Amino acid sequence: MARNEIIPYNPRLRKFAKELRQNSTLGEILLWKEISRRKLEVQFHRQVPVHEYIIDFYCHELKLAIEVDGGSHDNPIQKEKDLIQDYNLEQLGITVIRISDWDVKRNMSSVVSFIERRVKTKLES
Repeated sequence: MARNEIIPYNPRLRKFAKELRQNSTLGEILLWKEISRRKLEVQFHRQVPVHEYIIDFYCHELKLAIEVDGGSHDNPIQKEKDLIQDYNLEQLGITVIRISDWDVKRNMSSVVSFIERRVKTKLES
């Protein structure tokens, strides 16, 4: 696996990504406290432009994306957009993990354990 490969992105997304970092959801803030500062042995970044998307949390080293999905992602149109995004990112070699905002707020230990297992698996491959 090529480590720390930089994937091109749409430069117009930089400003929007910065705004999203400044206006994070509660679920994103709570999860960030658990995965920031290499707490999982790898570095994640918040609101990262990748290709034509902004990923909630991204680890360049592992090409691992984490998306925290709120209630709007239950909408059939949004679900289809999410599937397209995941497919496009997977074509770039990025593994996408989707976690519900509800789980982040109510089952944080399970969420962190799940992410830890995925990180460990990616590190071993």
